[in-house]
Amino acid sequence: MELLNGKAAIITGAGTGMGRETAKLLAAEGAAVVLVGRRRDVLDELSAEITEAGGTAYARTADIANKDEVDALVAWTRDNVGPVDILINNAGSASKILNVRWIAEEEWNQVLDVNLNAVFLLSQAVLPDMLARNTGTIITVSSLAAVTPNLLGGAAYGAAKAAVRNFMTYLHTTFRNDGLRAVTILPGETATPILDNRARPPRQEERDAMVQPEDVARAIHLVATLPQRTVVQELVIAPTRQRDTSGDIEISRWTGAPAADLPETTA
Repeated sequence: MELLNGKAAIITGAGTGMGRETAKLLAAEGAAVVLVGRRRDVLDELSAEITEAGGTAYARTADIANKDEVDALVAWTRDNVGPVDILINNAGSASKILNVRWIAEEEWNQVLDVNLNAVFLLSQAVLPDMLARNTGTIITVSSLAAVTPNLLGGAAYGAAKAAVRNFMTYLHTTFRNDGLRAVTILPGETATPILDNRARPPRQEERDAMVQPEDVARAIHLVATLPQRTVVQELVIAPTRQRDTSGDIEISRWTGAPAADLPETTA
């Protein structure tokens, strides 16, 4: 049985990783998925894959931190697919500089734009239709960095993921009686391309032991396909085994530091 027949879903960061796997699962459940990202080529490739498998998909590029582009995206979806039933805020970005001592304001703002401001803009854009119909689901991929911030994800990433978790709780408490389900997914270390921004990108064998994109997609699928009467407000998904990250954290501590500030052991 296809649990999402007739539903329209917007998925950000759909070209790779968790977004890509989520799009395939929701499309297989009958949802018409609008694939949003920056690279049209990967979106077109995924759209063709979903269509070939019998699903319905549309590729749309957009700057999700730009209000005009977000409003245009939601309007296009309403006019061509239908009112948005499900919004998956999956797009994420991490900084290269992880220590708050060295990160530049421009890089800090870029991380907050993608991880927080875009979620606000997209949620605000879909709310009128959801509230008017007394139904809708907004699912945001936060991170366990929201709970335990450290130098692995960095200062900006942890702050943004904590703020977006707070924002989703606000949506839940404010609009649950209007039929809105607001859900936060909190993954631990997940083997996605964002890890390439780490001061020491994890080795392949380390990534193999992490949460995989398809694991997070299955968690999103669960909360999206539950009956509308039921909401999972938060869901934590983490690796079974916890790896030693102390060396990675120490490398991250000094990445981007001026030479004059480096300790002798790293200078």
